[in-house]
Amino acid sequence: MNLFISNTSEKPIYQQLFDQISAQILKGEIERGYSLPPIRQAAKELGVSVITIKKAWEELERCGLIYTVSGRGCFVGDLSPDDMLQKRNDMIMKQMLIDTSYYKSFGLTLKEVIELIKKVY
Repeated sequence: MNLFISNTSEKPIYQQLFDQISAQILKGEIERGYSLPPIRQAAKELGVSVITIKKAWEELERCGLIYTVSGRGCFVGDLSPDDMLQKRNDMIMKQMLIDTSYYKSFGLTLKEVIELIKKVY
């Protein structure tokens, strides 16, 4: 599990962790059944608060990407390829709805948005 925290990002640290871990799970870089580090250990290694890690782990669990076994820790869920594809698409659509509203607030047309995305991509 490779994680990078940016202190200059507009995103809260828990969201950065959630985004990176969920992407790694959904791309198959973190395998089913993988044991996430204990919250206190992850907090110490990353130099962040326990509350930040707990919030990221809770969000991962809420989305069905990980599960907790009391006394044993948190593990990546046993998601089928179809489940992973559906979760990925749901997360992308959620973000696209937010982004699209932002673009519309500037009066951009679909064609203009697509051209800008092509330049960035």
